[in-house]
Amino acid sequence: MHKRPARTPSQRQLRVGEEIRHVLAETLGRGELRDPDLADRVITVTEVRISPDLKNATAFIVPLGGEHSSEVLAALRRGAGYLRTLLAHRLRLRHAPHLGFELDLTFDRAQRIEELLHRPEVRQDLGADPAGGLPEGKGVPDDSEAGEVPEPGR
Repeated sequence: MHKRPARTPSQRQLRVGEEIRHVLAETLGRGELRDPDLADRVITVTEVRISPDLKNATAFIVPLGGEHSSEVLAALRRGAGYLRTLLAHRLRLRHAPHLGFELDLTFDRAQRIEELLHRPEVRQDLGADPAGGLPEGKGVPDDSEAGEVPEPGR
C-alpha cells in the first residue's frame, strides 16, 4: 500500500468534502438555519476540508460582499450541531463529521496581490511597460520557438 504525502488529501477526502460543501450550500441557500444573524444573508461555501479519518470538517465561507462576517461566522458555529445532524441524514457516512467554520481569505489575498502588482514601482521592477504589457523578448516563448510543431487540432 502506498503512503500519501501528509498534506495531500485523498480522493475520498475530496469527494466527501465536496458532498458536504453541496449540502451546506443548499441548506444555507434555502435559509434552513434559523438565526437572526443569517437572515437575508447570502453565504458562499467555497471549500470544505476534511480530516483523513473523516471525523472533522472545516467549511470555508464568504458572506456576500464580506459584510458582517464575524456575525455570520458566529451564527454558523452556533448552528454547527444542527448542520451536522442534517449532514448525517443526507450523506451516507458511518459518522457525521464535526463541523468547523472559517472565513475564506483567498479572495482578499488575491485582491491584495493584484493591487500590489499594479503599483507603479512594482511594474517598474518587473520590467513591464506602463500599458501593462511585457517588454520585448520577455514574454513566454511559444512552442514554435522551442522547435516543436503543435499537433493538428490542438
